[in-house]
Amino acid sequence: MTSFSMAPLFRQSVGFDRFNDLFESALRNDANGSFPPYNVEKHGDDQYRIIVAAAGFHESDLELQVERSVLTVSGGKRDNGSENVTYLHQGIAQRAFKLSFRLADHIEVKGAALNNGLLSIELERIVPEEAKPKRIPINGERLALES
Repeated sequence: MTSFSMAPLFRQSVGFDRFNDLFESALRNDANGSFPPYNVEKHGDDQYRIIVAAAGFHESDLELQVERSVLTVSGGKRDNGSENVTYLHQGIAQRAFKLSFRLADHIEVKGAALNNGLLSIELERIVPEEAKPKRIPINGERLALES
C-alpha cells in the first residue's frame, strides 16, 4: 500500500481552514506547482507571509495580481539576447512560472518586496466590524409580547 502525502494540499490556501478546498486541490493537476519553491508563514492571528524563491529574477520580471480572492504570482523569463553567454552549467532556473494562492475572506495583500532573491508577500486579515462576532447581553427580565 502506498502512502499518500497530504502536505501539497495544504499549500494552496492562506488564512482559512484548508480542508475546504482539500479535494479541489487534489483533483487539480498543476505540473508547475513546485517551481519556484515557496513558504507560507503565519505570524500571529492575522498576519501571513508568502516567501517565493525568485533567484535570478528582477522586480520587473515579476508580477503580482489579486482577482476574486486568488493571489497570482508570475515571473517571466528574462531575455538574455543582448549578452553572448554560453552556459556550461545552468543550475539557476529562470523559466517562466505562475503560482496561485486562494485567499480567505478579508485577507488583503499589504505589500511585497524582493530581497536577496526572495520575494516576500505580506498578507493581513482585516475583518470589518459588521463581520466580527457580537456579544448579545441577556436581560434578566422577560420581555412582554405586545398584541
